[in-house]
Amino acid sequence: MRKKKASRRIISPDPRFDDVLIAKFINNVMKRGKKHLARRMLYNALDIIEEKTQKKGIDVFKKALQNTRPLLEVRARRVGGATYQVPTEVRPARSEALAIRWLINYSQERKDKSMSQKLAAEFMAAANNEGAAIKKRDDVHKMAEANKAFAHFKW
Repeated sequence: MRKKKASRRIISPDPRFDDVLIAKFINNVMKRGKKHLARRMLYNALDIIEEKTQKKGIDVFKKALQNTRPLLEVRARRVGGATYQVPTEVRPARSEALAIRWLINYSQERKDKSMSQKLAAEFMAAANNEGAAIKKRDDVHKMAEANKAFAHFKW
């Protein structure tokens, strides 16, 4: 191996909840370095959830993230000229990153007024095991299940 392994960056927790997971989510929502705007969007979304469900917004957020995390995924693997979709387990850091990405992307596709409302709606749906982000996780799991026959090509 020529180069050393890249080290994981330490992300400082967010100011309101003192939570690293929320800070990661804010960093992923952020566009063009506008962290204050991203923070406001997420905090407003959590406030909307508290109004609608009478539950703590952060609890619904964490449940949504937990429900969206994939356990398996398929990876392309070339064996003698043919490419196989090999199911592999997802590392915890990657599954967290995928869940965050899916929640944000499918929130953006929703038809609500503001991004805060879109995020809130997607969090509530994901916390109840429904919504587009959960469907994506299920599709990824189905692909892995369908290609179980190629599991012996794991490396």
